[in-house]
Amino acid sequence: MKSVFWSVAALLLTISGLCSGQVLIGAGATFPYPVYSQWFHDFREARPGMSVNYQSVGSGAGIRQLMAGVVDFGASDMPMTDEQLAGMKSAGLKSGLQSNVLHFPTVMGGVVPIYNLGPREYHLKFTPEILAGIFLGKIMKWNDPRICEVNPGVELPPETIRPVHRSDGSGTTFVFTDFLSKTVPEWKAGVGSGTMVKWPGGDGEKGSEGIAGRTRHSAGSIGYVELAYALRNGLAYGSVRNSSGAFVLADMNSVTAAAADVAMPEDFRVSITNAPGVGAYPISTFTWLLVPETVADPARGKALRTLLRWALTKGQAECTPLGYAPLPREVVRKEWRQIALIH
Repeated sequence: MKSVFWSVAALLLTISGLCSGQVLIGAGATFPYPVYSQWFHDFREARPGMSVNYQSVGSGAGIRQLMAGVVDFGASDMPMTDEQLAGMKSAGLKSGLQSNVLHFPTVMGGVVPIYNLGPREYHLKFTPEILAGIFLGKIMKWNDPRICEVNPGVELPPETIRPVHRSDGSGTTFVFTDFLSKTVPEWKAGVGSGTMVKWPGGDGEKGSEGIAGRTRHSAGSIGYVELAYALRNGLAYGSVRNSSGAFVLADMNSVTAAAADVAMPEDFRVSITNAPGVGAYPISTFTWLLVPETVADPARGKALRTLLRWALTKGQAECTPLGYAPLPREVVRKEWRQIALIH
């Protein structure tokens, strides 16, 4: 049923594009939605006759819709797997248009633990073990000795902890669980990482908007969202211990630092969670636009190339005010060369 809906939506938007200009259709990650929303508005203003219709439906859904051929590009906070890339080629064989998928990092961001402990202001520190213990259901009170130990001098309430997690396929979940899998063996063995995992407990909410809303209005709750959502919603978020043993608060500098010592592969598929460096925020990530290398409609291919070039130039200047870190210059230079592959 969903595939039928998106097929009809794509057809209607394509017809609209033929009448009023070129409309690109995209879907996927909620992580970058605040910056993408601004980008696509400004892109339309700067390029009359071109526009982007982007649906913030989660990374998993964005990848599925790209593979189904109902969007021009997907968006994800995790790279596509080898199996997904192979599936994309198989789907292309059936339709007569076989294509690789190119990964384009667009911005960098951090996933932060947000919490609601009432009107009093708390500046909390979290270790990977504490975060895993909370979401495993083994740390159940805010004044648990393990939390108090890393937050000396903070008078924590004896309130029950209410974990909130994503219920939909989410790149944000992948980033959060990828970090925990790298740092806590019990988490890796029992839950693992992925866009969707089997949560031991807690409440599920759809989208980063859902987690932010639930946490904001539910006393004692803790969740995980992008730094941008925490800032936009006025949510308290904690610092997290990194691989060097330092407790680091997410901001533009600490997110950027996470990419400093990570080698970028040629296909741009890389994880930067638990990155080395004293100043690196440990739950950092790139987020990607996923674009077919081969596009059936030359006009849409040209529009995609135009959009990507705009995102890598004008778009980068809009990142910081919206809570995202711009891309390193060397990454932008490599991506610029990759744009020429779209045909």
